[in-house]
Amino acid sequence: MFRHLSIISIALGITFSNQVIASSQPVSANEFIQLFEKLNGKHPGFRKAHASGVCATGEFQPNTQSALFKNAPLLSNGNLPVTLRFSMGGGNPIADERTTGTRGMGMQINLPGGARHIFTGNNFPVFAGKDPETFFGFLSTLLPDENGKRDPKKTQEYIKNNPSVQGNVAWNAQAKTPASYANTEFFGLHTFFYGNAAEQVKFRWQLTPDLGVKTLSKEQAQQLKPAFLADKLTNQLTQGTVSFTLNAVIGEKQDVVNDPSVQWPADRTQVALGKVVLKQSGGVACTPINFDPNVISQGFTASDDPVLKMRSMAYAISFGKRLSGQ
Repeated sequence: MFRHLSIISIALGITFSNQVIASSQPVSANEFIQLFEKLNGKHPGFRKAHASGVCATGEFQPNTQSALFKNAPLLSNGNLPVTLRFSMGGGNPIADERTTGTRGMGMQINLPGGARHIFTGNNFPVFAGKDPETFFGFLSTLLPDENGKRDPKKTQEYIKNNPSVQGNVAWNAQAKTPASYANTEFFGLHTFFYGNAAEQVKFRWQLTPDLGVKTLSKEQAQQLKPAFLADKLTNQLTQGTVSFTLNAVIGEKQDVVNDPSVQWPADRTQVALGKVVLKQSGGVACTPINFDPNVISQGFTASDDPVLKMRSMAYAISFGKRLSGQ
């Protein structure tokens, strides 16, 4: 179960690099950034998590027939420009793309008048912790001691005593290498709402590749070069249409709202919000974008998920450091 902890592409996507913080102790966004740098090393000018990635641009083709999201500007302004960044988990800007584990996605849809709607997600369906403190405590067990050695027993004990970490660890243990960003499914993890209190829709979003989900065996992955994902995406774009369906997974009354470590039942209704069609990949269009998932368009509101709230603060610090060359 713990064999993939050595790459720790869990949750936000961290790699290893002294203390363990108790899960009940409040933790700040700046402490997260400092921890990421301890785990990954310092890489000035790069994102502190998901450092290695490729940008893509295209358009969002909304589903205008959706009754649940009626009148949402996101779906009522025709086709909209979209910028996506696909990424490896972790803070290593030259990460080996043949490894298993986390792949991330940030997507910004631009609406008329300067409004934006940002989605962020990962290829795992549950987060490694019910709250920032639990996640921070888990990552802290991965730090080496003063002799440069990790203590796997400490990590295992933490997982045992913190059930909300276990779902993500179990996913990581069976994860395979994604064959392409265009063949990877991304989960939003957090709960959002649309509409007013009288007609409120509770949902989590999901981005499903229209080319299907495809993974590689260990043997297949090792036949590729360490950095193959950008070229693979470019080749797929020259061969045909690369697109995704953006779905809203509709929550029911009993479904948890503020705990991203809990996955909703698989039988929940899915409503298509639209298609994301890629036009080209590469370039620097993603460089000035801070993919903060709390930036949402009119009619939508975010839940009080503490992990979702922490993302805004941590992303802002990382964004500032990156643009200032830190």
